[in-house]
Amino acid sequence: MTVSEILLDPYDYAFHEDPYPYYRRLRDDAPLYRNEELGFWALSRHQDVLTGFRNSTTLSNKFGVSLDPASRGPHASKTMSFLAMDDPAHLRLRTLVSKGFTPRRIRELEPRVTEIAVRHLDTMLEKAAGGETVDYVDEFAGKLPMDVISELMGVPEADRTQVRAWADGVMHRDEGVTDVPPAAIEASLNLIVYYQDMVAERRKTLTDDLTSALLEAEIDGDRLTDDEILGFMFLMVIAGNETTTKLLANAAFWGHRNPDQLDPVYADLSRVAPWVEETLRYDTSSQILARTVSGDLTLYDTVIPDGDIVLLLPGSAHRDERVFERPDDFLIGRDIGSKLMSFGSGAHFCLGAHLARMEARVALTELFTRIRGYEVDEDNAVRVHSSNVRGFAHLPIDVRVR
Repeated sequence: MTVSEILLDPYDYAFHEDPYPYYRRLRDDAPLYRNEELGFWALSRHQDVLTGFRNSTTLSNKFGVSLDPASRGPHASKTMSFLAMDDPAHLRLRTLVSKGFTPRRIRELEPRVTEIAVRHLDTMLEKAAGGETVDYVDEFAGKLPMDVISELMGVPEADRTQVRAWADGVMHRDEGVTDVPPAAIEASLNLIVYYQDMVAERRKTLTDDLTSALLEAEIDGDRLTDDEILGFMFLMVIAGNETTTKLLANAAFWGHRNPDQLDPVYADLSRVAPWVEETLRYDTSSQILARTVSGDLTLYDTVIPDGDIVLLLPGSAHRDERVFERPDDFLIGRDIGSKLMSFGSGAHFCLGAHLARMEARVALTELFTRIRGYEVDEDNAVRVHSSNVRGFAHLPIDVRVR
């Protein structure tokens, strides 16, 4: 196959079904890939992706991290907060937000995460015990992360179903359309208006939630503006909700495909954490992140012009046989360590990494405490269609309850 015959189209449904053969061809034959039609470059080898993540000066975040035209541009930080900024603006905002979004706050949230997980599991497993096939995403993986974010921010329980529906709407993409559909824009506006009202309420009366903590965060007299708080809340919905839902469903899917790997997990629930890590490596939610070239960049004897888009492909990097032994095998407990890039690397390393890992560990531990086994109905599983994340919109399962 010649380099000109290799195609990477992040909008192609066939690519969404299984991107890994495409990635292998890129790594072997086009480690610096160019797509003229869609106007981007792509890096697929582990070393190049890692270097790309850590090069936050030449590879800029300021136009956002998505290829979708509506999400790109100088306005990107309105919905993607500091993820769509470079230093010093990025560092200022991230440091202020970190004042509220502390590891201690996440630790203290764990008992509530457990309660929320158990409530959704009870509902799902009651149906399963009656012999029903249940949708793991609809009933559990799609509900928990958004409810946890709502819990963290202080969204009242009565509003959470609506807030979750808007969050889902924000992420939907139509086939063959390389941009954000009108319904997603409407859902985004609804969410922003809702959060605006919430911030205004907290301005009058502070509570002990993250929204209040963000309003109180201060460094040498510098505080977050309402717009900055809204941008961060929106980032939590986009980056924190969706990727964790995908992680939970991907873990269930690949566990089902590799039952020999799951047997030890049923026997010893301390193996849930390595199951989460291997899922993050093997089939990461966050597959593709965009950067914009700022200044001069030369890679593989090629000058990439200022202003061009470069896609970093952590989904490909994690299957790079130059770094991982038997990368296409799902092996719980393998040594991954710092080679993982599901949460990025360098200055923009995901602030919510510890929250996502805690949620996934709690959710899967609670699930495995209650079940003896499960089967995925693969024929009726439905993949999400997105230009940057990978996972399931629906994952029907048959469960054997303990």
